[in-house]
Amino acid sequence: MTRLPRFASLPLRFSAYGFSLLGLALSVAGLLISSPRWAWGVLAFGLLAALGTYDLLQRSRTVSRNYPILAHLRYNLESFGPEIRQYFIQADTEQVPFSREQRRLVYQRAKGISDKKPFGSLDDMNRPGYEWISHSLAPIHPEKADFRITVGADRPRPYSASVFNISAMSFGALSANAISALNDGAREGGFYHDTGEGAISPYHRRGGDLVWEIGSGYFGCRDESGRFDPERFRINACQEAVKMIEIKLSQGAKPGHGGILPAAKVTPEIATTRGVPQGEDVISPAAHLAFSTPREMIAFIVELRDLADGKPVGIKLAIGHPWEWFAIVKAMLETGEHPDFVVVDGGEGGTGAAPLEFINRLGMPLAEALQLVHNTLVGAGLRDRVHIAAAGKMISAFDIARAMALGADWCNAARGFMFALGCIQSLSCHNDRCPSGVATQDPLRGSRLDVPTKAHRVASFHANTLAALAEMLGAAGLLHPAQLGPEHVLHRGSRHEVKSFAELHDRLTPGELLAGGADRHPVFRDYWESANADSFAPPETVARLRNSKLY
Repeated sequence: MTRLPRFASLPLRFSAYGFSLLGLALSVAGLLISSPRWAWGVLAFGLLAALGTYDLLQRSRTVSRNYPILAHLRYNLESFGPEIRQYFIQADTEQVPFSREQRRLVYQRAKGISDKKPFGSLDDMNRPGYEWISHSLAPIHPEKADFRITVGADRPRPYSASVFNISAMSFGALSANAISALNDGAREGGFYHDTGEGAISPYHRRGGDLVWEIGSGYFGCRDESGRFDPERFRINACQEAVKMIEIKLSQGAKPGHGGILPAAKVTPEIATTRGVPQGEDVISPAAHLAFSTPREMIAFIVELRDLADGKPVGIKLAIGHPWEWFAIVKAMLETGEHPDFVVVDGGEGGTGAAPLEFINRLGMPLAEALQLVHNTLVGAGLRDRVHIAAAGKMISAFDIARAMALGADWCNAARGFMFALGCIQSLSCHNDRCPSGVATQDPLRGSRLDVPTKAHRVASFHANTLAALAEMLGAAGLLHPAQLGPEHVLHRGSRHEVKSFAELHDRLTPGELLAGGADRHPVFRDYWESANADSFAPPETVARLRNSKLY
């Protein structure tokens, strides 16, 4: 059998560069042995070959390194894309799932270039759902934008967290270079990097602060049967880079959904990182095996905190059945123990690939989930001991301010930091063909992402977003985002109705649930009293409805 030349096995995305080299060689040959007219071919193909060579050697644009010459077609089309959309297709503010305006904002802040806009807002301020922050006639100018919150202040190893951090994304979902750039950026900017449930890889160990996420697969702390291994957990949790532990109960992208990593994707590196056999399917159960009741979950939190030498331990969840969350809070009250923080993942979260129904129709949106979690902890008298973080479509300073006005102490972002890495929202995260080298395990695609360049952009996006937050707070007459309250954010319900979040949402007073005040709000009236710290099962009233014809 005739062996194909090596270039024939190259990916099609290098075809334009290959043809330019071939055209250049043929044109040079024609010039030497045939006619001076071939000089035009030498010039044309020479310029293309030079462009393709430059694309492969430069480090600022991953897409160009993965698609030499071809990428310029995208960039050229993009350069006059706004005009095409403006007259024929879509507005800059149309979110699919992130608008061009949102993506441009991240790119500008990541690159450290001006993010100012001329000629006023493109948004329709009269549309229902439009929201804004009230400004002050006595504005101030915060001296710094490095806003922080201390988590686990009463623990042996408290952590001072930035109010804006990298949300959970695993090595295996993201490339090695993407994880490396995120960690380098977190180190440069002084904020934390959540590992995701795929364990602590070598690319997480570059000096950035880590929050180690423990999922139902217990990757990095599991025994041969897939159950939690305390000693393996202790070894990893006591690393200096690990600042906090996060137990993932569910995520906004696919709440209540387990996962499977096919054997073909379990590379030697991923197998070593996760502590699983190479070449075998890896199953992440939908539920944890280390506990089955709220009370057992609290005991697990205490065990992890002890094994981690007193570092803060929290939980992450997307809110589903309210009685299950109430049962967790009741377990805190009855045991006298509690997580140090709760990460509320809104239903609009989305880095994890999932069925359409899970993406669109499962999980409570962030605003409602934050309200429920904050109100419950306040009403149970626990809010001053349990911090709340918010995750779900965080891009701008307003997104952070809005979440903190609803009750969050800090915010996490995943896709925002992916954009800072160069993600172009190609929506190919799940098929391993990410053109920007971010969400792929293709070694060639991933290697084109230049770590130093992208790490600096990650840090710049963080710093410039917090600078914008400081300016927004100053305009509202505030010094720190912790001063934000529901009265500062207004919401247009209709063209003729505007209310602040304080008017829209009932706020429980400290200890109100303990004093018998559950009847004031329907969800507490229906489920608080019957929620059980010993079971995630539905209360008797719900179970009865399920068995009736009315359910």
